[in-house]
Amino acid sequence: MPSIHATAVVDHKAELADDVEIGPYSIIGPKVRIDGGSVVGPHVVIGGRTTIGRSNRFFPFCSIGGAPQDKKYGGEDTELVIGDANTVREYGTISLGTAQGGGVTRIGSDNWIMAYVHIAHDCTIGHHTVLANNATLAGHVSLGDWVIIGGLSAVHQFCSVGPHAMAGGGSIVLRDIPPYVMCNGNPAEPHGINTEGLKRRGFDADTINLLRRAYKTIYRDGLTTAEAVAALESLAADRPASADAIGLLGNFVRDSQRGIIR
Repeated sequence: MPSIHATAVVDHKAELADDVEIGPYSIIGPKVRIDGGSVVGPHVVIGGRTTIGRSNRFFPFCSIGGAPQDKKYGGEDTELVIGDANTVREYGTISLGTAQGGGVTRIGSDNWIMAYVHIAHDCTIGHHTVLANNATLAGHVSLGDWVIIGGLSAVHQFCSVGPHAMAGGGSIVLRDIPPYVMCNGNPAEPHGINTEGLKRRGFDADTINLLRRAYKTIYRDGLTTAEAVAALESLAADRPASADAIGLLGNFVRDSQRGIIR
């Protein structure tokens, strides 16, 4: 049976795997499902229609699956889905989705979500991300895999952040951040490729150098967006071993809805 502290309040309809731990004074709602190995610390509230995978850990005073901070929300039966092996530190908040935004807030696996981070309704978070203390994601934000958002940063609603991108502490992100790009400032501006992060994740030197060339194509060659995308397509065609990495960048720039940071 799950290990549930005597002071915790767990609705009898909640579904908990046998090895789940629920700490003192925590509250688990009737539509919550938690898979094996997950640990809910003291004073955590998990509500809504929330599905949590394996080996997650929630620290004190988290609010998970709460109603969206959206005036249009009228109590619809929306959802929060969290993958495996995530850590959510003290006072982290993750909201349910909204009917207007597709109905689901979705968190991937192996994410490091630090104290006071807010993830709003209808966000989509990939895998292996780091959200430092007080990072705030407005509604409908999308983060790709391996993204890092620095402390005290804010990401505007409907923005997308591409895989392996990094926003420095205190960044105010008003437009999309392309994959691999580092940025900082208010508003956030690009500052090159996340070279060190790419090395740590096994990117070869040739691909990293090509991504540097691609960055210059986008930001320093004076090209329009359409011209830059066409140049990236040519670059990818010439270097098939790195075509996927270059293609990911070019496709992101081409498909950006809010426009990329400049």
